[in-house]
Amino acid sequence: NLAAAHALAIALNTAGQPAEAAQIAQRTLARGHQSAALHSTYARSLIAQGALDRAEAALRECLELEPRLIEAQTSLAQLVWMRTGDLTQATTALGQALQRFPGDDTLRAAKAAILQGAGDARAAYACLAPAAARAQAPPMLLIRAGLAALEFDPATAVGLAERALRLLPDNAPARNLLAAAQLGVGDARTALIHCERLLADAPDDQYLIALQTTAWRLLGDERYVQLCDYRNLVLPFQLEAPPPWQDLASFLADVRVSLNRLHDPKGHALLFQSLRHGTETTADLTRSADPAIRALFGTFAAPIRRYLEHIGHGSDPLRRRNSGRWRFNGSWSVRLRSSGFHTNHVHPRSWISSACYIELPNSMSDAGSEEGVLTFGEPSLVTTPALSPEYSVRPAVGMLVLFPSYFWHGTVPFYSDQARLTVAFDAVPDRQR
Repeated sequence: NLAAAHALAIALNTAGQPAEAAQIAQRTLARGHQSAALHSTYARSLIAQGALDRAEAALRECLELEPRLIEAQTSLAQLVWMRTGDLTQATTALGQALQRFPGDDTLRAAKAAILQGAGDARAAYACLAPAAARAQAPPMLLIRAGLAALEFDPATAVGLAERALRLLPDNAPARNLLAAAQLGVGDARTALIHCERLLADAPDDQYLIALQTTAWRLLGDERYVQLCDYRNLVLPFQLEAPPPWQDLASFLADVRVSLNRLHDPKGHALLFQSLRHGTETTADLTRSADPAIRALFGTFAAPIRRYLEHIGHGSDPLRRRNSGRWRFNGSWSVRLRSSGFHTNHVHPRSWISSACYIELPNSMSDAGSEEGVLTFGEPSLVTTPALSPEYSVRPAVGMLVLFPSYFWHGTVPFYSDQARLTVAFDAVPDRQR
């Protein structure tokens, strides 16, 4: 039964069992049940296992059957980009599909998203501008074009967001875009009204909280200082070596070896992520069977507990969620090479975020240099007036830094032949006893 087999493969992928999902999908396909959606699910399970050649082949077979399957188009573009760093190659299949279906706005929006995810917002906007100029342009296309314009022309983004909201007055993504764009044109008061309306329905959305605090900062509102108390809420901890390791240096050396196995030395940064000039792992590290990596995540429990005790309880977005119980909500490793850095960003679906330093270039130990420093307070958005970082932490090997997920944070580029290797995770409240 094709439908039952496909449903089982999807469920196994969701449950973090990609090998089992791949077996089910492969057997079903081998029996002649050719389905574009099943090929896509099979590819997803292969990507999770690092079988990238087979995954790419599965995605191409999928798109032969159904070139307008957006999930597969996006997955293929992401995979090709990650392996080659070539945006033309990454968008070739999307371009071919658009030649066959030139009126498909969903395909066009998907191509624009890939272009923007690779860091070319202007090309993303150019891809959508003719379609967005149509009087009957659909709201989702207007929003996608607005997200691209937001990076370099917030006034245009305001117009696109307002058009989308006229068509869909209750649409949260359109209102979200409008709030961000209004910060760019210097209308923080109106942006704040939209933020408050959005937060009434999504009070734990860290991106919305970041927009709200940015508006407060632009308006000189004292609530900004209260919610963005960097000195009190950004806390560094020094890790301790877990047994059976005798000291932190030997422990981190083993962690480094284990993590480096997961990074492709010829790979490129993932799409839609903050890092530039480096690689990021794709599997959730909390599920790793590697002894050193498992031990590393065990060492995080005590600092997280101390952090929650430190922040205490209250009515603000950080403290009101503090029950003392927490769980990991995603984890990854980043390996930056020379000129590498993280653009400013927040973690929308998290609560507590982190940076743990496993290996650092020698140049970052120079107290007179800002290379590689972790900064807080500078938005990723264009704002009027422009806002600069307000706080920074100098990394050290073995340091774990914890902070609220709504804090804008990024890093300063560094220049060295040595790599900068980190682990990061998000934590959220655990409602279960």
